[in-house]
Amino acid sequence: MSLFVPRFEESVIVREAEAEVVGRAPTTVRLLADSSRTGGALSTQRVTLTAGADGAKPHWHDNSAELFFLLDGAADILSGEDVVTAGRGDLVVVPPGKPHAFAAVPGADADLLIVITPGVERFEYFRHLRRIAVGEATPESLLEVQELYDNHFLTSEVWEARRR
Repeated sequence: MSLFVPRFEESVIVREAEAEVVGRAPTTVRLLADSSRTGGALSTQRVTLTAGADGAKPHWHDNSAELFFLLDGAADILSGEDVVTAGRGDLVVVPPGKPHAFAAVPGADADLLIVITPGVERFEYFRHLRRIAVGEATPESLLEVQELYDNHFLTSEVWEARRR
């Protein structure tokens, strides 16, 4: 196992009012700190989902773990072949290479803090998702940037069955 030591000089402080917001209900993403601000240690965002809204489709990361902390509400989180329902205060950490997805449970909102470590420059990924949502880019364009953002999509029968 190798030891990764992040390199940055100043503490990273992001005030809620200063965070860039991408999207709007049912899925709102607050961009908090990207890899370049944390010396590669992590990338983090806060995702707010209205009742039953999808957060992310099934995917995996080759080089990073993803942490989901439920600030409020309830979310279904795919981890491999299991779907875990997490509630306020619950933590789920998915290791590199393991398929995962997340969504608010039907009838409930979800407010999640998401951390990817080691960090990957992800803010532009979320901006890309916004461009898709407003019709400025196609959903297929995400396939062209999977390697860039270490975000690889797949189909999960377990997830699809749960989300029906």
